Amino acid sequence: MLGKTAGGLMWMFRYMERSENIARLVETGQRIALTRPDRAEGEWASVLKTASAYDAYMASHDEITGDQVVDWLLRNKDNSSCVLNCIENARTNARLVRTGLTREVWEAVNECWMTLKDELARKVASKDLPRVLGIIKQRSAFVRGALHGTMLRRDVYDFARLGTFIERADATARLLDVKYYVLLPSAAGVGSPLDNAQWEMILRSVAAEGAFRALHGRTRRPTDIARFLMLDGRLPRSLAFCYAKIGDNLRYLESDYGIRLPSHDLADTICKDLEHTTIETIFETGLHQFLQRFLSQNSQLAAQIERDYRFSQ
Repeated sequence: MLGKTAGGLMWMFRYMERSENIARLVETGQRIALTRPDRAEGEWASVLKTASAYDAYMASHDEITGDQVVDWLLRNKDNSSCVLNCIENARTNARLVRTGLTREVWEAVNECWMTLKDELARKVASKDLPRVLGIIKQRSAFVRGALHGTMLRRDVYDFARLGTFIERADATARLLDVKYYVLLPSAAGVGSPLDNAQWEMILRSVAAEGAFRALHGRTRRPTDIARFLMLDGRLPRSLAFCYAKIGDNLRYLESDYGIRLPSHDLADTICKDLEHTTIETIFETGLHQFLQRFLSQNSQLAAQIERDYRFSQ
């Protein structure tokens, strides 16, 4: 496969995953803002930081308000990672790799773009926000479903999956780092009473509230939530799950191409770190430090895959 094609596939699905992650962040931020209006500004600032959009937002805004943050994250063209830009970039990459996609995948991406271009053509009213966010998540799921249901399991599929899980792991780690580290700035604070709404926001942001309750009941111990989102391989948005899938898809590429590359070794190292560590060890050494190291390694892996498979050629 040409490097540009591989890169187009990986970035197509990174952008699709990013659009859904942003929609989930906005949804949970809106819910907290409605239930805790006294904390609304701080909560929206936290959402911006999780989306890595705080500095860019503040460079063009004098204050943080819910309406402005929602508009910035969903449709402001000056924000390179807003949902509308993500979907347009996903479609551009899909056009680049059109011959490698099934008709169903291409149509799902194109319909996603057409639908959201119309929905986000104007500022979204508060009363319409739940519906629009639902459409964003639904359209992303349609593309993912078309991929699973129609694509041949070969290198095209593997690069698409790598894009999905590299982006998803990044989003989960950033959410935990911003929310958890701000709330518990030192290991000494672990176990102290915290606002349950904040922890529910973390779980809701990764569509894991029901799954967590099924395993842990109604308890909201910070250590249990952190363990669940980082180390539980059963949760589709946990770091461990994402890296198990990344490792699998890189091994399939190794088998298909008959060559082992540096990205395979780096992915294996990250997988083993997640498999052999415990939440107690993470807290002892520092959750923020662990997550920052993970984010750096995740970024390094994405860059190494680009070099190994020559995305620029």
